[in-house]
Amino acid sequence: MLVSSASPERTSPNALLCSQDLAATPEAAFALVCDVEKWPVWLSCTRSVRRLDEAAPLQLGSEVALRGALAGDGEDLYEVDRFLAGHIVSFVGAYSVRRRLDFRIERKSSRTKLVVRVDYPAYGGVVGALIDRMTARRRLDRELVDSLVHFKGLVEFAGGERDALLADF
Repeated sequence: MLVSSASPERTSPNALLCSQDLAATPEAAFALVCDVEKWPVWLSCTRSVRRLDEAAPLQLGSEVALRGALAGDGEDLYEVDRFLAGHIVSFVGAYSVRRRLDFRIERKSSRTKLVVRVDYPAYGGVVGALIDRMTARRRLDRELVDSLVHFKGLVEFAGGERDALLADF
């Protein structure tokens, strides 16, 4: 089931929330989320993502440079501020703590659920927030829904075939 709505938990009321049920193990889903260099394959609002500390595994304090709709045209720095192996990875903007990208993996009985929350500020007062809500935020919400469908396809794809498909990235 695909759900998209705003979330009142720990973020602004304007945050985007999207979830997707997966027929895959939580470990496989979490591994694909943590492989940030592959985000542009399934997360359509990103153009490029690279880890700044490539030698170490993704962990609390890891830094990621992201270029895409979340950050605008330039490359922005994000830091992992919450990390629970196999369950949660959360990125916060290094220069603006109001920019957040949260991924949560929930184990259901025989299924897995991926929950993604995106939060970013809208500047310009009431008028700026209204314009953002009618343009960029609406487009980002649609892209997020579509991205989770792509994620579902990749994570449910057979392991060896998926690895061959993602080898170019």
